[in-house]
Amino acid sequence: MTYLGEGISQLLSLAVFVVLLLGVGTLASRMMGVPFSAPRLALAGIVGLFLGSIASVVLYYGSFEALAGLERTPVPAFVAVMTAVSAAASLLAFVALELALPRGTRLRPVQAARAVLDWGGRMRRYRQIMWILARRGLGGYVSGRRETGEGASGQRRLARSLASSLEEAGVVFIKLGQVLATRRDLLPPVFVEELGRLHSEVAPAPADEVRASVERELGRPLDEVFDDFSQHPLAAASIAQAHTARLRSGEEVVVKVQRPGIGPVVHRDLDIIRRLASRFEESTDWGPAIGVVNLAQGFADALREELDFEVEAANIAAVSEAAQGSRVRIPRVYDAYTSRRVLVMERLHGVPIGGADPATADGPGLAKALLECLLEQVMISGIFHADPHPGNILLLDDGDLGLLDYGSVGRLDGVTRESLQTMLVALDRADAVLLTDTLLDVVTDPEGVDEERLRRALGQFMARHLHQGMTVSMRMFTELLLIVTRFGLGLPAELAAVFRALATLEGTLVYLDPGFDTVTEAKRFAEARMSERFTKDSLRDTALDEVMAMLPTLRRLPRRLDRITDQLHKGRFTVLVRPFAHPEDRRLLMGLVHRMILTVLAVTTGLTAVGLFNVTDGPHVVWADMSTRAQVLNASAWLLLALAGLLVLRLLVGVSRDGSPRRR
Repeated sequence: MTYLGEGISQLLSLAVFVVLLLGVGTLASRMMGVPFSAPRLALAGIVGLFLGSIASVVLYYGSFEALAGLERTPVPAFVAVMTAVSAAASLLAFVALELALPRGTRLRPVQAARAVLDWGGRMRRYRQIMWILARRGLGGYVSGRRETGEGASGQRRLARSLASSLEEAGVVFIKLGQVLATRRDLLPPVFVEELGRLHSEVAPAPADEVRASVERELGRPLDEVFDDFSQHPLAAASIAQAHTARLRSGEEVVVKVQRPGIGPVVHRDLDIIRRLASRFEESTDWGPAIGVVNLAQGFADALREELDFEVEAANIAAVSEAAQGSRVRIPRVYDAYTSRRVLVMERLHGVPIGGADPATADGPGLAKALLECLLEQVMISGIFHADPHPGNILLLDDGDLGLLDYGSVGRLDGVTRESLQTMLVALDRADAVLLTDTLLDVVTDPEGVDEERLRRALGQFMARHLHQGMTVSMRMFTELLLIVTRFGLGLPAELAAVFRALATLEGTLVYLDPGFDTVTEAKRFAEARMSERFTKDSLRDTALDEVMAMLPTLRRLPRRLDRITDQLHKGRFTVLVRPFAHPEDRRLLMGLVHRMILTVLAVTTGLTAVGLFNVTDGPHVVWADMSTRAQVLNASAWLLLALAGLLVLRLLVGVSRDGSPRRR
């Protein structure tokens, strides 16, 4: 009977605890705004019962040794303390679990273990990069403890250290340096010069690995697709290498193969670059000035796109439309043999333009055709080759040009293309007002700019570069970008990419035709395109489209005008303004009010608890030695302190969820 009574007592205790736990779950769901979940509540109850039992013994008796001389059956006061402390511990565990793993989070042990391993590798790589920077004397600049405003010799030394660090860090950082070398609008000339010398010498991947990678992507043996596949690469780069081959149908092709294992390396280093950029943005003065986070994000997006050869195949198809009928040839892509890591395209026979003799070709004709092809891509199709350096341009055996490597492209929307055309027309007419208005239409954050000062600066800029007898070059656009930056305006990255592409192309154009005027030809092209838009037929079509778009508004306009004039005549015209008409505004205001109320309640409750502790001579740890009155006051103080803690938790839950996407 004794054992039966103890069993019944334990069952009753368990039932009481389950009921208490359900109450705790309901309380947490109501107070914390945390959704109720039975499995989470059970886990929180187990944790809370374990921790609460330990804390209750220490709180009531002082230590576990004090239990040795006591009766087996606990006193009611201790049971009450253990119940309250276990409930509070369960509540805290429940909220902590929701904060750490919000409801809806799926636990994937394998992925979690893999994520931990990836994190470890990333941290090792991160420490390696930081050590390289510190060893090159750049630690102070990274942390913001040293100023960047040094003399010419100091800037040269700093630029060389930066270039050496990027070269030592590996291929992804070398590519970053090469991209930064094109940003004359953001970096001083000495940095552009030193970073422009970066080059990556990459040993080709083993032929067996390349063949295995191609077979894996094609899903069939190599011999079923190719009659011949070269063992030695035609070219080897950091991301991919190219091999010549011949299809079974007889066409000569170039097979571009992504280097085995390069994907995880690139993603890891891009993540490190993003983290470093965030650190520079927060801890340095030069980080926000050059928009280092946006630079890193743009570089990461472009490099991730380079890893997907299906995207490059789509880019080639889009650019090919702009090159139809031109002397510039775009290689054809064999879609049936193209995947994310393998790109098979037509082989163009020729030599890089830098190694050819322009005297043997039609230099002026090729230069004009090449510029018009790029401008057609920029202003008409909206997708253009963003890196037309001489290594990507071939002088073909038949006298035409071939344009290669479409891993890096730029994209322009219709509004930006029209603005670019208008900008070139404004430069041609030396119209500072039109150029100012066009720039303000395309830049980001134009609010607060002094338009009159900007107009005068642009007028002086055009007076320096566009007067009679002045030799115009693409370097003028670098100064234009510097003016935009000086006024605190942000030129869209895609528009800056246009100017960089044209500046890169200019050296090739002058090499083909030493007297070639890139800017004049670009303005002539823009004027021709603008004049096509203002022909009789195009104007009629444009006007008809605009009228059709405005027709619904025009039909409602007479009734609205009649209603307004009638109210004015009767003296009943009013304007109603609702400051918080938008639901988001009302939600923001209510959230602020709720948090203010919770903050006041938390502070008040906490101060009240402190006052009760003072009445009982401080928070006692051992309750067994206290009188009944002191126990009641001390328990009330602890209860109020726990309530203050709950209110603080409620605030933390709300703050932690502000930046998270709203769950549906």
